[in-house]
Amino acid sequence: MSEEIIHVYLMPGMAASPKIFEYIKLPENQFKIHYLEWVLPIKNETLSDYALRMTKHILHENIVLLGVSFGGVLVQEMSKHIAVKKLIIVSSVKATHELPRKMLLAKTTMAYKLLPTQLVSNVELLAKYAFGSNITKRLELYKKYLSVNDSSYLNWAIKEMVCWNQSNCLPNIVHIHGENDAVFPIKNISNCITIKGGTHIMIINKYKWFNENLPNIILEN
Repeated sequence: MSEEIIHVYLMPGMAASPKIFEYIKLPENQFKIHYLEWVLPIKNETLSDYALRMTKHILHENIVLLGVSFGGVLVQEMSKHIAVKKLIIVSSVKATHELPRKMLLAKTTMAYKLLPTQLVSNVELLAKYAFGSNITKRLELYKKYLSVNDSSYLNWAIKEMVCWNQSNCLPNIVHIHGENDAVFPIKNISNCITIKGGTHIMIINKYKWFNENLPNIILEN
């Protein structure tokens, strides 16, 4: 009798397309990968309501949910609406206290409202917010990974990321984080699997580590 296939749903980071997962490969006799994509938020939609709407794209039971960066925050909110076999976040945060000081300050001062998101058609600006500021040399490489250039989406996403309010970490969450993450510095992160040399975009350039280790991470109790 063949093993039951485990369905793995992957959620990209802010403004990013599922192409960030193009190098992620899992054994096909055990796993089936499904790609989630950002949809435009409804006006004044809360992150919780958005997450509930996103669960309509989940077509299987007892799934694995993996999210990157802001996508990691979203999958945590989705897991509050549906049962999951395993919840994995990459280059993300598990609770408000793991956010960097500048984001906490932006929440307090509401400075996120001042960001020039009407310029999101400018890929360099969008890439800065999605991947961090030190990517100018690699900008051409990352253009293909950014798919959402709608200002209402980016306004919403930045606000929901900065203002995310989760005091306690969800139980049994698996957190994979790079030691050189410039967006969410490792100094603020606790209880994670640390990837040596990993940056905020390690799902792209450290894909070999994920391909080697994700199957065991998913299967372990």
